[in-house]
Amino acid sequence: MNILLTNDDGITSRGLFQAKQALEPFGDVHVIAPDSNRSGSARGITIHRSLNVAEVELRDGTAGYATDGTPVDCVRFAHLGLVGERPDLIVSGINYGYNLGDDVTYSGTVAAAFEGILLGIPGIAISQGAPTASGSDFRRHDLYDFAASGAFLARLVEQVVAHGIPDGTILNVNVPAEPDGAAVSRLGKRIYLDRLELEADEEGRRRYRIYGDDPSYHDEPGTDFRAIAEGRVSVTPIHLDLTSSDAIGAMEAWALS
Repeated sequence: MNILLTNDDGITSRGLFQAKQALEPFGDVHVIAPDSNRSGSARGITIHRSLNVAEVELRDGTAGYATDGTPVDCVRFAHLGLVGERPDLIVSGINYGYNLGDDVTYSGTVAAAFEGILLGIPGIAISQGAPTASGSDFRRHDLYDFAASGAFLARLVEQVVAHGIPDGTILNVNVPAEPDGAAVSRLGKRIYLDRLELEADEEGRRRYRIYGDDPSYHDEPGTDFRAIAEGRVSVTPIHLDLTSSDAIGAMEAWALS
């Protein structure tokens, strides 16, 4: 099996390397990742310039490819033949910090796996919480131990090989620092605590901070947030069908012609 491994934290990420080790028993693992952090890049692509690619040495002495593009660009590189045959599986991660609920629409980690839906390639996005009270401190990379996430990723890929992933679907996986069990869950709803904060600037420019660091969530049964709160790994099957069938029915009565 040909496996593409990518992320949005950059090719030097310890989480990426842990994933590589977990995936190697299943086939040939090819690493194409951004050359630096691209967190929050969502499904952005690079269309107005050429992309730089450099072969780099990974932590185990093997070769990977670093690009100044986005996570989605990395998937396109693999699909178009940069590392030989197209992938049979896309794995994105292991990400520093959770990608839960509404956060998946911002996530470059999840976006890379989503690209597989368009290309007909199964995808897994995997993220791990920080070993802090909130589990969302994604900036303190030194706090992370990805052993548990790597072990769960290997177990999950075994199941994917045995059962497959439904067409048009990816698996969004979130792993607590010390997991106790796993649950198949649905996406929950975030409560963002963003506010407008004016910051001082020595040159008199107006600078604002608008994103809060510690969002909350609606605590509902069956969601990824509830699974994480209970200390379990959350596995959420998600897809890209954004059409509102209910709205189509309601709008058929509109005088649009």
